[in-house]
Amino acid sequence: MEYIYIYIYIYTFIFGSKTTQHIHTQIQDPCYNYTVLNDTWRSINNTYSFPMCDTSVTWSGWYRLFINNMNAQIPDMCVAQYICGTVVPMWLRGGHPTVEDGIISREVCGHLNNYCCYYGSYPIKVKACPDNYYVYELVRPPICNSAYCAVPLPPVTSTTSTSHTSTDLIITLMEDCRSQTTGRCVENLLDRIENITTNVLPLTDVKTILDMVLNASEKVLESSSADPNKLVSDGNRVLKASEKLVSMLVMQTNTTANVSFTLDNVEVEVFMVGPNVTLDKIPRLDTTNSSVDIDLIGIARNNNETRSAAVTFMSYNSMENLLKPDFFNTSDDTIKTMMSTVISATLHKTTNTKLIKPVNFTLKHIREFDPSGSLSCVYWNISEWIVDGCSVLKTNSSYTVCSCVHLSTFALIMQTSRPPEWSPRVNNVARINICISLLLAHLLFLLTQQFLSLIRPHQVLCAVISGVLHFLFLSGFMWMFIEAVLLFICVKNLSQISSINREVLSSGFLCVIGYTVALVVVAVSAVVGPKGYGSEMCWIKIDKGFIWSFLGPVCMILTSNTILFLKIIIILNSTLRNLNAEVSQLKQTKIIVFKTLAQFVVLGCSWILGFFTNGRKELEIIFLILNSQQGTFIFLIYCVLNNEIRQQYRKFFRCLCCGPKKH
Repeated sequence: MEYIYIYIYIYTFIFGSKTTQHIHTQIQDPCYNYTVLNDTWRSINNTYSFPMCDTSVTWSGWYRLFINNMNAQIPDMCVAQYICGTVVPMWLRGGHPTVEDGIISREVCGHLNNYCCYYGSYPIKVKACPDNYYVYELVRPPICNSAYCAVPLPPVTSTTSTSHTSTDLIITLMEDCRSQTTGRCVENLLDRIENITTNVLPLTDVKTILDMVLNASEKVLESSSADPNKLVSDGNRVLKASEKLVSMLVMQTNTTANVSFTLDNVEVEVFMVGPNVTLDKIPRLDTTNSSVDIDLIGIARNNNETRSAAVTFMSYNSMENLLKPDFFNTSDDTIKTMMSTVISATLHKTTNTKLIKPVNFTLKHIREFDPSGSLSCVYWNISEWIVDGCSVLKTNSSYTVCSCVHLSTFALIMQTSRPPEWSPRVNNVARINICISLLLAHLLFLLTQQFLSLIRPHQVLCAVISGVLHFLFLSGFMWMFIEAVLLFICVKNLSQISSINREVLSSGFLCVIGYTVALVVVAVSAVVGPKGYGSEMCWIKIDKGFIWSFLGPVCMILTSNTILFLKIIIILNSTLRNLNAEVSQLKQTKIIVFKTLAQFVVLGCSWILGFFTNGRKELEIIFLILNSQQGTFIFLIYCVLNNEIRQQYRKFFRCLCCGPKKH
């Protein structure tokens, strides 16, 4: 190393400090400062006779891999057990970086007992170097009989003209998207991809264009609610464009080669086998939420001309927003839920694509599994999800294994029975009676205050009026409590109750509860303290604590309603968070939130302010505004913001303006 610094000293005088700085940078750059690792037994084509162990190696600094004097890399997809000269072969999880990424961290996994990441995951550092090779800062594996694998790097097949063409294409696409609307940008992207004539593109360009397509498609979904035909059309075009782009990573190989990468909206695995492959079977292709077992070597041997084959496996994170589960048409009326990511498996540049045996997909459940639901392994057939040629092999609460006799775009859909609709009359009973009770109470109160000078001399009449007011206000609060209970049941989705419970919640039963409880409280109060009614204002007397015959039940009801309201908020928040990111649902979120907050007033929770006014004018004003508008909030929630009611209003006013239709 000393002679290098001597040259640096000489270069300082000849070329100046900038050149010196550049040379220092190269010395520090791991791309130019590494140890060669060229053990042939590390090849994925090598099984073990005596298991090698990398725990005995003193790892220090950066390493570059070679196999038979060829550039090599650590495989970035799961490799089979008992290869690479060891029992537990180590592979890189998460794909390799690009030159622009610089030094990154990646997890290393060890394959054992048919689990690709049985040992690990521990991080190492990786860097892509300009001359098409990688360097690794390797560390000691966790157990013996484990070793780092190596696979030859695929040759760089893209020519300068191809590189210029793809770079120009990316620049053109970006400029188009800046000057056009998001929807037009997506259309233009897909049109240009369909017109690409080159067969090979560099990995970085494929990733860039694919990321642009999927991100732009997401923005279109967020900004507008497309009709089903538009969703199907866009979904087909996005699938076709994605598969075409990924197919440009497929290249000829004599043995095996693979490419893998992860973007925000998709994970991609590409595996290629050639005529001189020495593996008995290719490793399972894994993504975060899915995997596939395919006999690619058998398919290659069935191709008599080339004796080669290539498969691409993609897992889309948000494709379900285009290819919705509702496009699974069945005879029975059920709720369809997408239980997996949408995946796609395709054979590329393979003359004979006939499968030797069925392909098995393992799909992780991305939503909670309902044991009463029915799972279906489906594939996309231009305009709908169908099950032809696919079946469920195995399932549990976490994942499902599907078997299909063809390759396509696949998903796992769960069907559950629709809950029987609850009669809206039961829901409306509480609201109607809240309005009736409060209307009569406020009307009687205002009339009493208007004619107080005439009523006050008649003590018995004043006491009766105060008793009736006591009953009307209490019944109003009881109906608020009933409304809170009914709302809580609706939000908890407990409308799927038995016929016996349906009778218990009938309109008649609710009326008995709403008025009988208030009547009993008034009757008991009148018997216990008959002189408690008939104050100066023809209301309940405050002295001797008789006022608590009203405040006591009200406090209990308001406390219960507040607790139920908080539970409703928590449940609703959880439900909204678990909804699919569908535009129609997102557009309704603001309305749902407003309705929920308005229920605070409808359920009478704002009456709590009355206990804390203590002569404070601002609180009294807020109390009066909120509680005087209780009926207004009921009208807004259940009439103005109810689509069905609005349609009836439109029909009514249309009839008034245009008159009845003549037949």
